[in-house]
Amino acid sequence: MRILVIGGTLFLGRHVMTAAAAAGHDVTVMHRGQTTCPLPEGVEELLGDRTADFATTLGDREWDLVVDTSGQDPETVGLSVAHLAQRTGRYLFVSTVSVYADVSRPGLTEDDGPLNEVPADGDRTPTPELYGALNAAAERVVLESFGNRGIVVRPGLIVGRWDRTNRFGYWAERVLEGGDVLAPGAPERPVQLVDARDLAEWFLRLGQDGAGGTFLAVGPAGTLTMGGFLDDMVAAAAALGAPPSALNWVGEAELEEAGVGPWMEMPLWLPEGGDLGGFLRMDGRRAIAAGLTFRPLRETAMDVMGWLSELPADP
Repeated sequence: MRILVIGGTLFLGRHVMTAAAAAGHDVTVMHRGQTTCPLPEGVEELLGDRTADFATTLGDREWDLVVDTSGQDPETVGLSVAHLAQRTGRYLFVSTVSVYADVSRPGLTEDDGPLNEVPADGDRTPTPELYGALNAAAERVVLESFGNRGIVVRPGLIVGRWDRTNRFGYWAERVLEGGDVLAPGAPERPVQLVDARDLAEWFLRLGQDGAGGTFLAVGPAGTLTMGGFLDDMVAAAAALGAPPSALNWVGEAELEEAGVGPWMEMPLWLPEGGDLGGFLRMDGRRAIAAGLTFRPLRETAMDVMGWLSELPADP
């Protein structure tokens, strides 16, 4: 396939570019040049700002699959869709589970709503507060223009090497240090994540012969608990020769009393119930039925730990 990756040098796009090149596809990556990385052999690089000179950069070239990893608002995505609608076989837009207005209920599916909406008379400048609403609007732009040739993927937490958010990386670093490890909340609390490599390989299968439509990309296929997650992280660290770790479980009430914030301060921990009770508990069966697979968590953990060892002491 002739594949265009829009925004392919930072994290997920880099995995897509790498997987596509390894599979023998004809790959072009378009990005602004603000984040650089070694390109796989044979990958073509186009530098340009998609908000200003998209058409100039791409010209009249045609593609079998476009993977858009960097669009986050309807105006930006609309520019690429308008130019590529008649020049592209399939357009895959990477959205987010943050499109849902209500994530208090576990088991959300692709067909559930309502979705976040951008205020009609409000500022549409991308901000963290409008992140979900703008992505929801961008999804509609893709599906309205491409119909069943449009693919919208809503990932949950994406993990793997080259991820600078440090949400998964926090736990990798912590268990590599060994000693007493604060384990948050209840060991049986479900969590969800997906390896960026599994997403990238699935994108290629979808683009070649998969179905169009909207997919929640959350995993693994079975239930992963916080206890199971941390046990696998500890086992991966031990396999790499790290000193022993001891998990010390601290309950939700004690964490909140101590002022520990969920999600970013203590990654993967969310209080039970409440407004975020359904986050990390969504229904990924449609994506799994469409071919999304998941590698063992320990494999992901060891790969990330290896990447962390390659970084400067103070990255």
